[in-house]
Amino acid sequence: MTTLLGISGALRKDSHNTVLVNEAARLFAPDTFVMADLHFPLFDGDIEDAEGIPEPVQKLHAQIKAADAVIISTPEYNKNLSGVLKNALDWLSRQRPQPWTGKPVAIMSASSGRAGGERAQYSLRHCMTPFNPHILQGPEIMIAAAEKAFDENGRLINEFSTKSLTKLMDALRAETER
Repeated sequence: MTTLLGISGALRKDSHNTVLVNEAARLFAPDTFVMADLHFPLFDGDIEDAEGIPEPVQKLHAQIKAADAVIISTPEYNKNLSGVLKNALDWLSRQRPQPWTGKPVAIMSASSGRAGGERAQYSLRHCMTPFNPHILQGPEIMIAAAEKAFDENGRLINEFSTKSLTKLMDALRAETER
């Protein structure tokens, strides 16, 4: 039984990154797929001191811990990962034990720009370093012109992108079988 957790770094309901996470999950074909919810308050040590770790953060911590693998898709906002995703990582850094340690993680991005979110992806890799996950190095999935990249069912249109994403999901699955 394989459990896959999907994390989209965008809150928008029809985000291209959420569509990409769902497409990756379809290609991975897990026994169980869970989509994370990043509707968290902004990280604030005063909130933590007064109220403790917010329940949605605790839930994501448990979901990461329970997952066999995680896929993360980040939009690129101003040449960086989204504040939503960075905020989630900041909150998760406050929890012990750290759920990311050794966890197989596949990173991808979708953007309306021509680079497909490559800067956001690299900044996400950098932000994940202290957590020590096992981030797969490739193939890199950077979907450019995302508004034209998917059909009405959320499937990637470009054959090369589909093959690359399938290869990444096959590699992620192999990591769960070790």
